[in-house]
Amino acid sequence: MVVRALSPRVHHEVGLAPREKFAPASPSDRGASGSTSAVAGLPQHGPEGGTMTVVSTASGLLAMLREQHPVLKLHALNNLNAFVDHFWPEVSTNISAIESLYEDETFDQRQLAALVASKVFYYLGELNDSLIYALGAGPLFDVTEESEYVQTLVAKCIDEYISLSVKASETIEESPPLDPRLLAIVEKMLDKCMADGKFQQAVGIALECRRLDKLEEAITKSENIPSLLAYTLRLSQTFVTKREFRHAVLRLLVRIYQSQPSPDYLSICQCLMFLDDPSTVATTLDDLIKGDKVDALSAYQVAFDLFENEYQLFLLNVRDRLPEVRASSSLDVAGSGAPAAVPVAMPAQPVTADADNGATADSGPTAMDTSDGEPSERTPLLAREPSPAPQVQPVHVVQPVRESPEPTAAAEDAAESSEMSTYAQRLTRLKGILSGETPINLTLQFLYSNNRSDLLILKTIKQTVELRNSVCHSATIYSNALMHAGTTVDTFLRDNLDWLSRATNWAKFSATAGLGVIHRGHLQQGRSLMAPYLPQNGTGGASPYSEGGALYALGLIHANHGEGIKQFLLESLKNTNNEVIQHGACLGLGLAALGTADEEIYEDVKNVLYTDSAVAGEAAGIAMGLLMVGTASEKAGEMLAYAHETQHEKIIRGLALGIALVVYGQEEEADTLIEQMTRDQDPILRYGGMYALALAYRGTANNSAIRRLLHFAVSDVSDDVRRTAVLALGFVLCSEPEQTPRIVSLLSESYNAHVRYGAAMAVGISCAGTASSEAISLLEPLTSDAVDFVRQGALIAMAMVLMQTTEARDPHVGAFRRQLEKIILDKHEDTMSKMGAILAQGILDAGGRNVTIMLQSRSGHDRMTAVVGMAVFSQFWYWYPLLYFISLSFAPTAFIGLNHELRMPRFDFISDIRPSVFGYPPSIAPPTTTSAVKFPTAVLSTSARAKARQKKDAAGKGHVLGGSSPGHADVGSSAEVSGDFNETTSSGKDGTAMEVEAGPEKKPAEANTEVLSNPARVVPAQEKYIKFREDSRYMPVKRSRPSGFVMLKDLEPSEPEELVSTDTPISAGAPGTAPSAAAAANAPPSGLGADDWDPPPPESFEYIP
Repeated sequence: MVVRALSPRVHHEVGLAPREKFAPASPSDRGASGSTSAVAGLPQHGPEGGTMTVVSTASGLLAMLREQHPVLKLHALNNLNAFVDHFWPEVSTNISAIESLYEDETFDQRQLAALVASKVFYYLGELNDSLIYALGAGPLFDVTEESEYVQTLVAKCIDEYISLSVKASETIEESPPLDPRLLAIVEKMLDKCMADGKFQQAVGIALECRRLDKLEEAITKSENIPSLLAYTLRLSQTFVTKREFRHAVLRLLVRIYQSQPSPDYLSICQCLMFLDDPSTVATTLDDLIKGDKVDALSAYQVAFDLFENEYQLFLLNVRDRLPEVRASSSLDVAGSGAPAAVPVAMPAQPVTADADNGATADSGPTAMDTSDGEPSERTPLLAREPSPAPQVQPVHVVQPVRESPEPTAAAEDAAESSEMSTYAQRLTRLKGILSGETPINLTLQFLYSNNRSDLLILKTIKQTVELRNSVCHSATIYSNALMHAGTTVDTFLRDNLDWLSRATNWAKFSATAGLGVIHRGHLQQGRSLMAPYLPQNGTGGASPYSEGGALYALGLIHANHGEGIKQFLLESLKNTNNEVIQHGACLGLGLAALGTADEEIYEDVKNVLYTDSAVAGEAAGIAMGLLMVGTASEKAGEMLAYAHETQHEKIIRGLALGIALVVYGQEEEADTLIEQMTRDQDPILRYGGMYALALAYRGTANNSAIRRLLHFAVSDVSDDVRRTAVLALGFVLCSEPEQTPRIVSLLSESYNAHVRYGAAMAVGISCAGTASSEAISLLEPLTSDAVDFVRQGALIAMAMVLMQTTEARDPHVGAFRRQLEKIILDKHEDTMSKMGAILAQGILDAGGRNVTIMLQSRSGHDRMTAVVGMAVFSQFWYWYPLLYFISLSFAPTAFIGLNHELRMPRFDFISDIRPSVFGYPPSIAPPTTTSAVKFPTAVLSTSARAKARQKKDAAGKGHVLGGSSPGHADVGSSAEVSGDFNETTSSGKDGTAMEVEAGPEKKPAEANTEVLSNPARVVPAQEKYIKFREDSRYMPVKRSRPSGFVMLKDLEPSEPEELVSTDTPISAGAPGTAPSAAAAANAPPSGLGADDWDPPPPESFEYIP
């Protein structure tokens, strides 16, 4: 293609002959005149045999910019725009001429000059100047062009827009309006994403730019709105860092969800929980239970999901905003012939009184119930008269009503009564879920029935630990409590009462409090179980330490669900002046009233604080934080002021942690208080500032919070502050556990032992239950660190990471268990390391091997109780009894399927992986009793010759006398037996080996799948392998929910249902399971051999000859 020749003057200016051919400019680079200019070059053969010019300089075009005629300038700019990619160094020397053309308002092609200048500055690396001129280029800057220049400047443009938008939203003063040209480019890019079908990119850009209008447009224009809504909801929790904007996004999502033809009520209520809107949640749930069975199942599923987030104050507010249950007339349900259930009026906290509420009101005693007439596993450990059992709500028995003489009116009344009765039953069940009664009972039954703890481990630890070592003695008690957390099985304590009685003073406090961990969730009988140790109506008990521990235990039993016990704990606090009992009562009150912001309790606890007792004041400071957790109350100012007044370090430390709890989840709103604490001269308050940062930004992975924590981790002068700063990273990054080992890897190699300890605990907290290979690789060297407390922290952290992990899944588990055993059995091991190993054993097998540490719920919301429990647990560095707080972070790994009556039907589903990968670890085999082998004794040569002569003489005499007795011959032939012993034993070994070779036992091949039955143990890593059968009678309401409490939709409602029995353990004789109450007296304790157990004496009887 030949380009039209220019005028002689132009050719003269360019320095080329008039008839030479030039490479054409692309059509997009041509100006308004449609012609192109030329640059100097040498002729070469073109692809079709013609000649074309190879451009070598742009000096001619740059010279044309100095011409007066605008057409020449236009030609020069068009060709410079085409060749600037190759000649930008030469063009940059005359950039001022191009800039002057852009600034010349009389020049009608200013935008083209701006585009050329933008490209030159882009190649010079001046992106800010390049962006300014690109904005000046107007429509000539085409955002749809797939060039590196355009993509880089669009990204720069979006970043600039984001920066200005964020700055404008964070400043109180009115900010200047944004550049409309910048806004136009961002909107063009968003429109391009939506036009290309890249809606997820559009959502990401809109969220970063804080453009809710574009966010709504991208979601509503999408072809798959539910999927994009779920994606946006997930981004709002993980990507949006500012709390206020996140709430605005959630409100938008709620509006879009509600506008859909089939609203996703589960997601709607999750958003409303993030927004702290209990009224709308109550209205939504009430509307659902008024619908059909599927709607009612959805309401129950929503309630269970909300319960898993463990936000007690929110759940109680939702429950209290639901209408009261009204009693209805007792009439037959139309067409059924069965009497309609008449529920009683429900109090503030529902009591399970309806026989139709299957999950909470089965007829007859359950496996955890105690019998008044005979001893059982639930009998108190000390022989003191138990307090009377709490009153039970009376149940109104419904009798069928005779037919009315007017059948039409009776049928109408019966239909109306049936409808009201169904609604009342559903409302009762819903309130039972929200109050926690139903899920806690179901969890208690599951943990009891599936308990697989190995008592032989504890027996080995008990026999190995020296009695004079009180630290390891207490650690064994802690380990037992964690190993049986929530299972209600206290067999080990009952079998070792003498050993347990060696605990004195604070060790007795801890031992008594351990019962609260074992019986956690046993709300109905919690007080009666602890009655032998509780203060007795003002009379002095056996020991204030056991009384204080019992009050602490009550708080652990009723943790986060303490409506029924708060008043008793408050009275116990008011009626004592003993600091030990006050200590236990404060901790118990904080646990029972967690997050309720109860003013009466707060004032009473504050009065204990003002007594300025170091022991009671520390617990009071923590309790005040537990009461006000997440409220961002002004009470934090009072606590900080008193922390500056008191002289007791224990009180300051308790208050510092309490202040951190108050700002839980407040993010940037807590920055003022955090800044005040981190700049304080007192290292204990700076230490509290690290926890405030950790809890305010828990699970957000906020870059600002991480940066500040890393700064204190390497710069603070206090080892305590540095250790806590590193540990706090685990809380901030708990939503992204894969990032934690990478961030703390260098800190784990620090010269400072406290920093190494903090790195180990941060990995343990963040990666708990993940079996992360990066976390294991980081922790392995620390388990053999030169400093004892670093080894302790590494062992505890490794146990947290490897919870519910089998050797088939990760071979490190077997090596770690053997390492723990070696440390415990080694009498020369440091006490700190041995304590860490004992605690690690309890954490590894926590909750009967049926729980794991989960700081976030399955819906992505942080589990407030779990995070708070883990934060207080980390204080065991200073105070061992706080170890029990780790039980608050335990979550059962169970699939519990429920029907519309909240009963468990027979339901099977498939785990599409080998059973050994996620099964229970094998129990330790008890030592086999072998007969003692008599080894040969050493015999001197002279003695052997003498015995040989005696033997010869005896043989001769015997021959003369006619023989000898067999016994005499045996005695005389002892030397022969001794001499032949080695030969005999070796031949015996060979014979045994040959027998094994002759008949080898082949293990059957392991199946690739496993059929699980409801309820079943499903660990988090196993969830992706869970599949539901298509031909099953039941199907989950939420198909994406493979674990937890799952509501099941009955596809064959007309068929009779087969329910799962929950009164007895799944296998009464299986090793490791808790014995039933009836068989407790006749069965050996689990994990012990028959030789280690003596049966009880027979019952007394009268002998009649």
